This record gives sequence, C-alpha cells and structure tokens, in this order.
Amino acid sequence: HLRGLLVAGFAALRGLKMPKIGFYRNYGKTYKKPRRPFEKERLDAELKLVGEYGLRNKRELWRVQVVLSKIRNAARTLLTLEEKDPKRIFEGQALMRRLYKYGLLNETQDKLDYALALQPNDFLERRLQTLVF
Repeated sequence: HLRGLLVAGFAALRGLKMPKIGFYRNYGKTYKKPRRPFEKERLDAELKLVGEYGLRNKRELWRVQVVLSKIRNAARTLLTLEEKDPKRIFEGQALMRRLYKYGLLNETQDKLDYALALQPNDFLERRLQTLVF
C-alpha cells in the first residue's frame, strides 16, 4: 500500500495521471477439485447427479459442493460454542434465516443440525432448470 501511495504521489508531482480501473472483477475460483481424482464411488455418484439434474459439467456440481461445505463449516463452528453464547445465537439465527430464504429449509427446521444434514440434492432442486422441467 505504502509503495503504491508513494508512486501515486510522485506521479502527481510530475503531472502524470494514474490509470483508472474501469471495473473490478473477482478472480477467485468458485469451485474446488476433489482430493482424489479417480475415486470410483465419487465418480459414479457425480455422474448420476450430473445426469439427473442436467448439469453442464462436473465443475457445476463442485461449485454446489463448495457452497454446501461453507454452510456446513459455519454451522459446525457455531455448534462448538455454548448454547447461550450471543455469537452462536446471533450468527446461528442469521444462517438459518439465510437457508430459509434460499428455500433450503422450512420454518420448522430452525436448528443448526438441519444445516449439517443438507445434501447437494437440496441445492440442485432449487435450480431454475430443475424447477422448469
């Protein structure tokens, strides 16, 4: 940061203009490859899901699995806290409200254990392609 500020400062002193960025873009990956690339059971399960839900490629399935793993990881860390912990109460309610808003859980499923029980099928059922056909 400091070096960039110094360069910008010197450029301003010399009358040069710094280039402007027209738009920002997130260059992070949205999926994660499996640890074991040739595990027979996983390959068969993935192929079944890809065929059942009409996914374009397995990368779309891996993207869903990353989102699911982040949700489950958040629920798991919240479950390690005590029941009355304000952080667990606040963030747990926010997580459950988000899952309800996405249509993954019912209003009756208000415990964090339900977030741990989510499967990729629950996400894939919510896709527009699945709902239309």
